[in-house]
Amino acid sequence: MITTAYRALSALAGMAVLSSALAGTDQIVIKDFMFTPLSLTVKAGTTVTWANKDDEPHTVVSDDGLFRSGAVDTNETFSFKFDRAGVYHFTCSIHPHMVGTVVVE
Repeated sequence: MITTAYRALSALAGMAVLSSALAGTDQIVIKDFMFTPLSLTVKAGTTVTWANKDDEPHTVVSDDGLFRSGAVDTNETFSFKFDRAGVYHFTCSIHPHMVGTVVVE
């Protein structure tokens, strides 16, 4: 009985991972005044989420004005869906030395 329940939970967990992969989401972590990874490559239609794990607020602002977050506080996120192929550079407007790139294929 326990084995059957374990198998059912494992199957559900596997479907959740598969659903997440199919949904097309990726994450950039903001930590130690850096975006990690510095460059992220995704497919068109992917939603990228920036997660602030720093003790300071940060922003995510594209160089071309396509997206702009407000202040993202500790443990908050900002997401943007990239519909078109291209190279998108972004920065933190509060800390301009923080930069990164999303490459959309």
